[in-house]
Parts: sequence; structure tokens; C-alpha cells
Amino acid sequence: MVKQKQETANQPDNTAFTQQRLPAWQPIISAGIVIPGFLIIGLAFIGIGVALFVTSQSIQVLEMDYTGVDKTSPCNRCTDPNVKSCLCQMDFSIDTLFKGPVFFYYGLSNYYQNFRKYGVSIDYNQLFGDLSYFTSPSEKCSPYQYDNNNNPIVPCGAMANSMFSDTFKLFQIVNGTNKEVPLDGKGIAWWTDSNIKYRNPSVTPLQMAFNNTVKPLLWANPAYQLDPADANNNGFINQDFLVWMRRAALPNFRKLYRRITSGDYTQGLPAGNYTLQIAYNYPVLSFGGRKTVVFSNVSWMGGKNDFLGIAYLVIGSMCIIMSIVMLIVYAKFRFSEEE
Repeated sequence: MVKQKQETANQPDNTAFTQQRLPAWQPIISAGIVIPGFLIIGLAFIGIGVALFVTSQSIQVLEMDYTGVDKTSPCNRCTDPNVKSCLCQMDFSIDTLFKGPVFFYYGLSNYYQNFRKYGVSIDYNQLFGDLSYFTSPSEKCSPYQYDNNNNPIVPCGAMANSMFSDTFKLFQIVNGTNKEVPLDGKGIAWWTDSNIKYRNPSVTPLQMAFNNTVKPLLWANPAYQLDPADANNNGFINQDFLVWMRRAALPNFRKLYRRITSGDYTQGLPAGNYTLQIAYNYPVLSFGGRKTVVFSNVSWMGGKNDFLGIAYLVIGSMCIIMSIVMLIVYAKFRFSEEE
């Protein structure tokens, strides 16, 4: 008797909602609904596709390869591993105004940042400013955990060790002299990375937090000296470091290096001749990679991307074709039934 009362108490209320007796609408799929539906969706997709494709075509992009594999390349001599701190320059011209704001990217190809062992070779406790992990880095960072003298590496891991190290300066040639184009590196990383995900140790000066540690093997300067010109852009919140640490999903990728938004270039890069000075430090030929620099502007849809517009056009066309096919089949069988 007690068991029956407990079972009755656990039963839901006898209402239309709890007993699933609410009225339901079940659409009747007919040719009069499906054919116009496909037609409307197809026309809408084609309209969106045309807008996306036309907008993408209006975006200006200038891409230059500076790997130096070609003997005629100005950076060819920098590919010699015996040459250290190599400098080279690339000259180019712009025929019309390159509308601003202009975004300056560096690109790498055949570079697999999505490789699992590479991606887990990182110590997030270090990068959040936990000093206890400075002297005892995570085993995930191996073999970039300690140097040959058993000194802890900060930041440790393959990702940090392989940070992109080429630097660039852009000049406009005006009346035979080089006028430097200001490159803005503030705010180029994700806000969540610089304000939430990564943190510097609460130690002043910052250099003291790195006592008894060594910099990554391939770095020229320790983390607290990544940007000598700006004390607020050092350590684990350095903008270039944050951009690099956000892994790319594909083997060919671009990463934002700087923006051109100030001085005489707020409206963009005027037509004229330019020189890009490159401090060539980052080797890529050992794994068959290539290096590029890319200048681009953006629109309401983002960067240049023809694929999205083409995809909408293809799907929209397929919907219209399907509506025509269904109309023909429907008309054929309807008239045959009436006969």
C-alpha cells in the first residue's frame, strides 16, 4: 500500500502539458509548398552570394613572397644558415590608393600548428603568471622544458620556442628619401588572450620573476624584453607573442603583424613606391615552408573570401534547378493522372 502511494506521488500531474495532449501542428508537405519554397530560398541565396562575391572582389590585397628560394630574390642571401642577422629589402609600387585601414600580415605555408604534440607542448600555468611553474615547468613542454644545463625554460614548450621572429619596417619613397610608415601593433591580439587567458607575474620589475630561468632556445631576447620600446608590451602579454600562441587550423595561414592607421596614412597607403625592410631571422626551408607578407583591407564581411559568395551562388542555383525539376515532374504526373 505504501509503495502504491509513493508511485502515485511520483507521477506527473494530469494536465495537457505534462501528459503531452497539447494540440500540435503537422505541416502537410505538398508540391504547392515545396516548389515555391525552393525557388524563394534559391533566389535569396543567389542575392546573398552576389553581394558577398562583389564585396570580396572590392577588397584590395597585395601579397609578396620573401622566402628567398629564387636566386633573383632580394632575400636569397639570407637563406644561407651561416648568415646571421640578415637584412634584406623588397621594393614594390602601388598604382592607386590602398584604402585604409590597412592590415599587415605575415604568412607561413606548410607549417602545421595544428599538430597535436606541438599544440600540447605548452604550460598554461606558466603563462598565467604562476611563479611555482617557472622553476619546474610542465612535462608537456619536453624537450623544451630545460636547457642543456638543466635550467628551466620560461616560457617552455615547442609553441613558444618556435615564435615567429622576422621583423619589418615599411617606408614610402618620397622625393628620393625614405619616409617611414607608422605600424601600429597595439590591440592586434584577441582581447580574451591579453586580458584573461595570459597573465604576467605580479612582480616588479618583471625581470625579477625570471631569475634562475632561461629564455626559449630560439629567442633572441627573454620574455621581459620582447618590446624594449614599450614596458607594457612585455612578458606573456606581448601582442606578437599572443598572436603566435593562437594556433592556426590549417597548414597555410596568415597572422596579423601590424595595422596602418595613423599619421598621413589614416586613409590608406597612397599610390607610389615603397620599400619593405626585413630582418630575416625565421628559417622555413628546412621543412619546405614559404614566407609571405600581405597587405589587405577589409569590408563588412571581413577579409577577402571568394569561396563564401561562390558557395551561396552554387547552393542557390541548385535550389532553383531542383524547383524546376520538381515542377516538371509534378506537372507530368498530375496531367497523366487527370487523363
